[in-house]
Amino acid sequence: MLQFVANALPGEAPATLGVAVSGGSDSMALLSLALRVQAHRGGVVCAVTVDHGLRPEAADEARSVAAFCRSIGVEHDTLRWDHGEIEGNLQDQARRARYRLIADWAQREAIGHVVLGHTADDQAETFLMGLAREAGIDGLSGMRKAWVQNGTHYSRPLLGVTRTKLRDYLNRQNIDWIEDPSNVDERFTRVKARRVLKTLKSLEITVEKLSGVAVNLGLARQAVVESTGEAAKKVAKTSAGEVVLDRAAFQRLGHEVSRRILISALRWVSSSEYAPRADAVLRVRHAIKEGRDATLSGCKIKVGDADVRIAREPRAVAGLEAPTDQIWDGRWRLMGRHDPRLTVRALGAEGLRRCPDWSRTGHSRAALIVSPAIWRGDALVAAPVAGLDNGWAAEIVAGYHSFLISH
Repeated sequence: MLQFVANALPGEAPATLGVAVSGGSDSMALLSLALRVQAHRGGVVCAVTVDHGLRPEAADEARSVAAFCRSIGVEHDTLRWDHGEIEGNLQDQARRARYRLIADWAQREAIGHVVLGHTADDQAETFLMGLAREAGIDGLSGMRKAWVQNGTHYSRPLLGVTRTKLRDYLNRQNIDWIEDPSNVDERFTRVKARRVLKTLKSLEITVEKLSGVAVNLGLARQAVVESTGEAAKKVAKTSAGEVVLDRAAFQRLGHEVSRRILISALRWVSSSEYAPRADAVLRVRHAIKEGRDATLSGCKIKVGDADVRIAREPRAVAGLEAPTDQIWDGRWRLMGRHDPRLTVRALGAEGLRRCPDWSRTGHSRAALIVSPAIWRGDALVAAPVAGLDNGWAAEIVAGYHSFLISH
């Protein structure tokens, strides 16, 4: 199991490794294993627990994790999800909030790599949930082993290890864990999948076998993703945060590859975690074929004779504001003299008029008006993408082509 964790890290271990710890057996085992790996490789571990504020005992559980971390010399932070009344899919919203809080924590603490304690059991459960949704190869390929989001690397080093083995390890190490009562609450789809797994054992369909199927499908999916990446190098380029497709070449691609390129472009431009609905993507593809403009996922798709430009929709970033030392709109990082009196907002049409040299950048007007600019109140300080740098620079934390391969 130590090797699983070690293999999930870069060739040179990060100086500080973040570990998300809920207190359950999976994450407690990961914390212990990560600490041993980092000690061997000359790094340290920092732990984080998210209290979703959904159960009265959650705060005590977070304190218990904090106390354990103190006992083994690991720095620990507890993050709380402040929310009002929650409507819709509770687990999905809680998961989104958890990743958002962890991402902010990692950026604040300058932690470049965070590991998560998902196991082979989680992989098998995810596969069954995908079957119930009639998912395609993406939905049946299981959970991602590694990815980059907002400049932070995430990995799941224990996807090949069963929960039973991890609990055996904890017992040998005399480490306790917390049983989350929601793990037996059959209102949740994942809990139902867990129950089905027990039934399937009579057919010799085990966690290990289903996890193996997901891995095999993941390999097939990776081949498709790599083919898509190669095609994208020929038909897609980026400019100031927008994706520009060679329209004729794009339309000559096969259905699945062109579909993936379009979805990835929409997700990259919008920083969306999920792909748009299949029918909405089909509508946009028809628009491209017929030469009509379209909008989807907070993106504006401008269809010309020679190219298709996918840029952020202005109203999607209207009012979006962040300090200059934080990621803006999910993907832009600003470098310069940070000052709490400064904020990052979209440049906008009015701001663009204050950039006399913007046309020399070669970027489209549509891309520039939604690019990040530094403001002091209503005064424009800098618009580095539009040629008004004033000592500032802007970069996208993950380029489109690397994003395409990693998703």
